[in-house]
Amino acid sequence: MTDDDIVRREAVTRRDTLKYGGTVVGGGLLAGCSELAGQSESGSSDESDGMYSVTMAPSGTVEFEQPPESVLTVLPHHADMALAAGHGDAVSSMLYNPEYNDTIWNKFLERLDGVSAEWADLPGTWDPDKEFLYELESDLHLADPAYMTTMGGWSTDDIEEIGETVAPWFGNTFSNANKEPPAEWADGYEYYTLWELFEKVARVFQAEARYQALADVHAEMLATIEAGLPPEDERPSVAMIILNQSEDSMYVYALNGPGFLTAHTRPLGATDVFADVATESTVDFEALIEADPDVILCPAGMSEFRHVSKTRERLADDPATASVSAVENDRIYTQGGRNQGPIMNLFQIEMAAKQLYPDVFGEWPTYTDGPYPEIPEAEQLFDRQDVADIITGANNA
Repeated sequence: MTDDDIVRREAVTRRDTLKYGGTVVGGGLLAGCSELAGQSESGSSDESDGMYSVTMAPSGTVEFEQPPESVLTVLPHHADMALAAGHGDAVSSMLYNPEYNDTIWNKFLERLDGVSAEWADLPGTWDPDKEFLYELESDLHLADPAYMTTMGGWSTDDIEEIGETVAPWFGNTFSNANKEPPAEWADGYEYYTLWELFEKVARVFQAEARYQALADVHAEMLATIEAGLPPEDERPSVAMIILNQSEDSMYVYALNGPGFLTAHTRPLGATDVFADVATESTVDFEALIEADPDVILCPAGMSEFRHVSKTRERLADDPATASVSAVENDRIYTQGGRNQGPIMNLFQIEMAAKQLYPDVFGEWPTYTDGPYPEIPEAEQLFDRQDVADIITGANNA
């Protein structure tokens, strides 16, 4: 062990305002794993000393004196949650792609007056070097420690070291599709919905009122959609795909599967033509022709690399796929991002509802470029100004 290692292991957490309270790291590496992961109370406070705590698997319970001012994020659903809680400026690092970090979000945020995310120049955190986390000195690592250990450079020992000497971990990623976590984390892992995750992150930032107000908007929109859905036998068949750039095949993504990756399409109850195909696997063009979906949805279709117009052109120009119903009827639509937080989720539910059920919820404008299209106020499924005011605090949430 080097002198630097000794100093790090003897160091206190960066700020006295953040500390572990019986925190779980790994499958029982620290005491209280199963008990903490199973607690139903996600946050509590002690008014006598100003401390408050929030519990979420797999990290366990983390105690705070005040909201963190600087948070590391990796996958963007956590960054979206920080922004929705009114603390987007606390995000100090994120993912690895400037376009995804900044541009994709601002295509949606363009429609929320006074809400923006300046994330394009943030340092990347895809498989970051451990030294980088020491240099960054975050108040909180808003990332799933179990997920971190799936990256090449991270072990549970590294997670524990950073948690003890820099700042705690607090995040959950495998709820994206209720995927199996690494074996050493499996016993203490729990799956949450997108909005359950957001509630816990909002408590970290002491933004419970913002969470509740946005959750009410979400619930009201879902109620409107549920009331308008046609009978199952009248719903469209759908393929959610990303074309392979180098061959005539495509990546297939679940439409109605569990987890927050499908939190915008699952409530719409359409028929997934590839429901029997493992999500994130590939099929060839023949499979698409045979499935003949009424609608094709394109994740990340607002990004330059996977732009929806490229998919439209490629499928229309191929004599074989040109006869697919979605191609013939111009029903190939963009989506935003799969790793969505509450802000993107609100927009993506609206856009998917219009794409799948235009006769019920209004037409989706053909997307070619620029921000999320302007929707006439009478056809909006949620009020933009209400959401903006919640996030900025203009409504005192």
